[in-house]
Amino acid sequence: MKYIKSVFTYSALIFMAGTIFFSCSKDSQTTTNTSNNTTQQTGPMLVFVFKFDSTQARLNNFGLPDVMPTGHSGLSPIFNTMSSHYIELAPNALTALGSGDVLYRAPEVGSGPNLAIDFSKCTLAGQGQAFYSCPISSVTPGTYQWLRVSIAYQNYNIKWSAPGFSLYDQPGTIASFIGFNSYITSYKIKDSTKIVNGNRAQGYWAFEDPFNVVTGQAPPGATTVPNPISSTSPIPAGSCVVTGQFSPSFTVTGSETKNDTIVVSLSTNKSFEWKDANMNGVYEPLNGDTVVNMGIRGLIPTVK
Repeated sequence: MKYIKSVFTYSALIFMAGTIFFSCSKDSQTTTNTSNNTTQQTGPMLVFVFKFDSTQARLNNFGLPDVMPTGHSGLSPIFNTMSSHYIELAPNALTALGSGDVLYRAPEVGSGPNLAIDFSKCTLAGQGQAFYSCPISSVTPGTYQWLRVSIAYQNYNIKWSAPGFSLYDQPGTIASFIGFNSYITSYKIKDSTKIVNGNRAQGYWAFEDPFNVVTGQAPPGATTVPNPISSTSPIPAGSCVVTGQFSPSFTVTGSETKNDTIVVSLSTNKSFEWKDANMNGVYEPLNGDTVVNMGIRGLIPTVK
């Protein structure tokens, strides 16, 4: 049977005029399990797995090597979990966002400027864990050079310090929402749970240390979203659609007999960035340091 894939849209931004739909075939024996982003059937599956790499190149929005801005410092977090909002296979660098094979789009609530990712229905996955899978038979046969993955949420551990403490001797956990807009009922940081019951824009975060919990909001447009093909296939401002190139290209023939796994390696190289009040390279929230960027710093997809 057929199912519909709608074009990727964002609040307060019309990316394309009208509505575009894409379709692909599904085996009649296919069933969908929405609780874990998995479409199950008897045939081979395409599985997407997260990898978090602090040694991977640190890129800017244009997919070029980035340097730390003057007055800023950064650290490479230890990731606990992440969730995705959107997955698309793009044949080439000229493929407009939404015109490739859109495999997944997370549940959303609201409409227009209030459209938001429904965080309560997001699937969280950690290092080496699958965050989405679908039958290979549901993927349009062809050769794909690029993968697009929109990141919705991330949870990771950092080190911090404060007056009276030794440098970097305090643990902390960050919960960060970097999707275009998120509807949040509640979320757990480490041990603490925050109640929201509302929308939060890209860059909303909470920080839990052994003593308390604080929340904040990164400036609009401050979240880095690498897109090496931005000149030919741009993404909307305020989105978090990270783009990476397959090498070699990923080919689907339609006659696959075994599972394929795509390892989505994400650069966490100093992805937690702050304005450093005294430029000592240590995150000191009680000493005037302010968070400005929590964006992922690159994507490399590899087929296993």
